[in-house]
Amino acid sequence: MNSNNQHSESMAVVGAGLVGSLWALMLAERGHRVDVYERRPDPRQGAYKGGRSINLALSNRGWRALEKAGIADEVRKIALPITHRTMHAVDGTLTRQPYGLPDAPGMFGDPQCIYSVSRGLLNKLLVEQSERHAHVAYHFDHRCTDVDLDGGKLTFERGDGTLLEPIHDRIFGTDGAFSAVRDRMMRTDRFDFSQRYLTHGYKEIEMRPDDNGDFKMESDALHIWPRGEFMLMGLPNPDGTFTCTVFAPYDGPNGLNNLATKAAAEAYFRAHFPDVIPLIPDFAEQWVANPTSSLVMTTCYPWHHGDRTCLMGDAAHAIVPFYGQGMNSGMEDCSVLSELMDSMDGPGDWDRVLTEYTRLRKPSGDAILELALRNYIEMRDKTGDPAFLLRKKIEAKLATAYPGRWLPLYSQVTFSHTPYEEALAAGQRQDRIMERALAEPGIVDNWDRPEVFESILSAWEDSSVS
Repeated sequence: MNSNNQHSESMAVVGAGLVGSLWALMLAERGHRVDVYERRPDPRQGAYKGGRSINLALSNRGWRALEKAGIADEVRKIALPITHRTMHAVDGTLTRQPYGLPDAPGMFGDPQCIYSVSRGLLNKLLVEQSERHAHVAYHFDHRCTDVDLDGGKLTFERGDGTLLEPIHDRIFGTDGAFSAVRDRMMRTDRFDFSQRYLTHGYKEIEMRPDDNGDFKMESDALHIWPRGEFMLMGLPNPDGTFTCTVFAPYDGPNGLNNLATKAAAEAYFRAHFPDVIPLIPDFAEQWVANPTSSLVMTTCYPWHHGDRTCLMGDAAHAIVPFYGQGMNSGMEDCSVLSELMDSMDGPGDWDRVLTEYTRLRKPSGDAILELALRNYIEMRDKTGDPAFLLRKKIEAKLATAYPGRWLPLYSQVTFSHTPYEEALAAGQRQDRIMERALAEPGIVDNWDRPEVFESILSAWEDSSVS
């Protein structure tokens, strides 16, 4: 990844989360001097305090960035392959839906799948790997209070109350949805910003292993209890636990605001998730003790200021977690910016590189936000719907029996590097075609006829041309 035509520069990375620590590693591999500033304590000391603790779903876009940084094999050691969704009906009936296409090649010799990884473990690994470089320094308990966007000077308030005002050649804001770097950019001319919250929040509880230390449910599945306007989701961890998360509206009959007591939580689970109760005997105690968290979405433009300051990850495009692409899209920012840096002729090229980075990534950031919102409806409402499951069967058959002529939207987003905006547009066309196909009389009993597939493919190829 080193580029011989680049001079070593002093780089500031503001935010030591997943994107920031990965980007620090990629900059260090290029020979730059990197200082990483983080308002929170060192994640390697004590309990992890990294904000949201929802397990992460690592897929191809993220793996590509980790491979570029040379640490994919290390990350694989803490990741669990997830091959399918398992949907749990209220009566306990299970329905399974594979993530990947049959016989499609995956990572590390596994079938095509996503990987569950702990946010805390991954963050610690990325910090450790990047800090091995002699010219990488981490500064924890440093809260960013001001940024000179043009001059490169940053102001930090340290944990002891003293100030630090370093000057750097470049500043990369990787400091999350409530970014201090972006906040300073918002006070510049013609900078657009929007923030909104989902009307739903989430609460986590932990499913511990059985007495033998084994998983209590399938460990190669993402488990979903779809209940219309709300759902429970469970992702496995390498230690035998599952991180279980309820996503629900704040208000209304199924609202989180109505579930403040153990009695209310017990009644809620008995009504909607009865099969979970014996698997998490202390679920009510955990429910009352754990916080309810909100889900924020942000968009902004541009993602850079001049040739010195750049936003990456959630600082540029915070999304909701329902496509498993928040981390992956942030890591893809790193891949794209790194590839643009490969084309540089020297420090004077930064204006061109950052302008092109914004041009390429802004449409992708907007598209994955829309895709994540759409996927929430799918996960909580449609995964138990017979028409939806039939559509997935047809699409899987199309993709395998007619390779190259149809690729489901999920595969485009998760198992390819197709720009998100192109995947979104293709998915919208596929929706229209499949809606017409599923409306045909007798389709339920005769969906696997060759003429059905040819009709769908002809409509798709005609729409692709137009």
